[in-house]
Amino acid sequence: MMASSPISSSPFLIGHSPPTSFSSPAPPFLPNSPHNFHSLSLPNNNNVSWFTTRTSFMPLKAQATAEKKPPLDSRMLVFVPPHPLIKHWVSVLRNEQTPCPIFRNAMAELGRLLIYEASRDWLPTISGEIQSPLGVASVEFVDPREPVAVVPILRAGLALAEHASSILPATKTYHLGVSRNEETLLPTVYLNKLPEKFSEGTRVLVVDPMLATGGTIVAAIDLVKERGVDNQHIKVVCAVTCPSALQKLSDKYPGLHVYAGIIDPTITDKGMIVPGLGDAGDRSYGT
Repeated sequence: MMASSPISSSPFLIGHSPPTSFSSPAPPFLPNSPHNFHSLSLPNNNNVSWFTTRTSFMPLKAQATAEKKPPLDSRMLVFVPPHPLIKHWVSVLRNEQTPCPIFRNAMAELGRLLIYEASRDWLPTISGEIQSPLGVASVEFVDPREPVAVVPILRAGLALAEHASSILPATKTYHLGVSRNEETLLPTVYLNKLPEKFSEGTRVLVVDPMLATGGTIVAAIDLVKERGVDNQHIKVVCAVTCPSALQKLSDKYPGLHVYAGIIDPTITDKGMIVPGLGDAGDRSYGT
């Protein structure tokens, strides 16, 4: 019998149960740490299963055999770090009574934590020895010769990426302005400060608070890829996302990693995430 879930009544998250009670065996490449099985029915009637560990969501085709599954590095992974501070700042952002300055600060603090998580095991380093006051020490530094490219999507992405330069020792920031037509929900690029070409091996963080329909983030990632960056060198940081955006990203960008504060169950016909946190740009800047 399925265990109850606080969001099991949504049309997307049907329920979860320990893998020991699931009829199909868990794929061998999944972590051995405790994890749950989630089944999602997406708007395009494409049923997708998600195995969740303590730190990640991984889309998998339901009932597929282990032999037919692609390697782990070819799958899009979505990480939702279980840190209480992340939950705290998401809760502050959700509250409709949160005033604009506090909302913007909460977005920046959430971004600080998510960027920290996204940079884990990803940054190039150099090793050596230095003289400490009491002796010689072996050390490891983040290589300043290979700065991470931070691409905030205006305007709300500015708040989420505010602390990137204080977390990462070497960064370059490239602004990207993408607006969404409120009727068609299609994206339009109105500002592009990306370089003509990224250096080989450049790591890129694309920062956008809300991944709802997925149109804006897809437009942004396509622009980055056109400039020579592959999926494995791109990471997406967002405050809130939902299955419709994740399905679009998973279909289009195998190997991509997404870091989110939380995954909500659905969106409205106007492309707003529910329960979400409202319009992140309007609430960050009061206009």
